[in-house]
Amino acid sequence: MSQSEPTLRLTEIFHSLQGEARTVGRPTVFVRLTGCPLRCVWCDTAYAFQGGTQWTLSAILAEVAQYRAGYVTVTGGEPLAQPECLPLLTALCDAGYEVSLETSGALAVDAVDPRVVKVMDLKAPGSGEVQRNRYENVAHLTANDQVKFVICDKQDYDWARLQCDQYDLYSRVSDVLFSPGHDTLAPRQLAEWILADRLPVRLQVQLHKYLWNNAPGH
Repeated sequence: MSQSEPTLRLTEIFHSLQGEARTVGRPTVFVRLTGCPLRCVWCDTAYAFQGGTQWTLSAILAEVAQYRAGYVTVTGGEPLAQPECLPLLTALCDAGYEVSLETSGALAVDAVDPRVVKVMDLKAPGSGEVQRNRYENVAHLTANDQVKFVICDKQDYDWARLQCDQYDLYSRVSDVLFSPGHDTLAPRQLAEWILADRLPVRLQVQLHKYLWNNAPGH
């Protein structure tokens, strides 16, 4: 008996410029999966919590191919909430794409294809979901991966600094990303804290929000 093709529930597939992380500004195809078990107070993709459309794996690959981009980001929602995300990531790597995964850090990442760049959040207290952090994931991060903190206030900033030291993140991953919380912290204030403390982190301000005001499909 032949096994049926994997399917995933998607909110959208679109071509845009990467808005954050170390590939910021790079033309990228985004595959946004539907659903997330977290409810961060600053979330800017709540439209992906519900709804969506079922896609087969082959249909996703065909849609991605039409944009003729070399980089693909699988995002959400929380992509790993759908078990078939794992074969999708592998299929994209097998097709020759550079692939990144944006994940909340609340679900296990150990089974993610090692060719995939994991961009993993650690949720600060201001997110409202700090208790959902799966700290055992840190052991599965490599020098190819990145860790992101969304910083809402000084408490979040101090907490993030502590995590970086406790888990030796500066040495473990390629980039530690500090992003100001949407409408909660001025980017300049975060920049000044980073400079004053000589932190080896990357400040990111989410390019897509400046270009397209975070509209779906961008």
